Amino acid sequence: MQFDNLIHGKLIKRYKRFLADITLDDGTEITAHVPNSGAMTSCIEEACDVWVSHHDNPKRKLKYTLELTKMGNELICTNTGVANKIAIEAIQNGVIKELQDYDNLKPEQKYGNQNSRIDILLWNENSDKECFVEIKSVSLNLGDTLAFPDAKTTRGQKHLEELRDMVTEGHRAVMLYVIQRTDKLPFRIAREIDKKYDEIFKEVTNQGVEVLVYQSDINHQEINIVKKINYTY
Repeated sequence: MQFDNLIHGKLIKRYKRFLADITLDDGTEITAHVPNSGAMTSCIEEACDVWVSHHDNPKRKLKYTLELTKMGNELICTNTGVANKIAIEAIQNGVIKELQDYDNLKPEQKYGNQNSRIDILLWNENSDKECFVEIKSVSLNLGDTLAFPDAKTTRGQKHLEELRDMVTEGHRAVMLYVIQRTDKLPFRIAREIDKKYDEIFKEVTNQGVEVLVYQSDINHQEINIVKKINYTY
């Protein structure tokens, strides 16, 4: 996925979760939208390098969106919505080998009994068995591992349970974690942050929910999923 002419700046502060004040290189101070509801631990700090995109849509209240940050030598894509876009591209380009050989792919499809939407639905015309793929963006660095979640997530817990329901109904269900930072580290569930999520994760994976973890390659021009990495308990 290509970024559209990112603009460099320095973070002043992030606040109210979805707002960040930034000083651009030309001295202009802006407020950018932060498309990330998580804690963003290990992703952002005062005076860190950031890159924003600019949007001319007159309906937008904020013209800038925070896309990338830099911590140490590592680039991080903090826009969680990017994970779905690059996952779809990676499936269509054959990068995610485990999700090939399906005739159809549709994003954001209603499913289950709780009025939910699955990130990606895959299916073949000649089969009643569908493949439900839930995607999570991973940006938390715990020092020796990357991890998810970075804050307690009842919504994430529900997603795991809904995937298990699909397995019970005879379908395939996949939890896809997309690493959106350039650190080369293994991945695990952050049990110390959300014990309940960890418990449900272990339950549903023992009951047939599959887990895939894929690493992204990031620069200031583009971000793409490039390879599968291991995860540990």
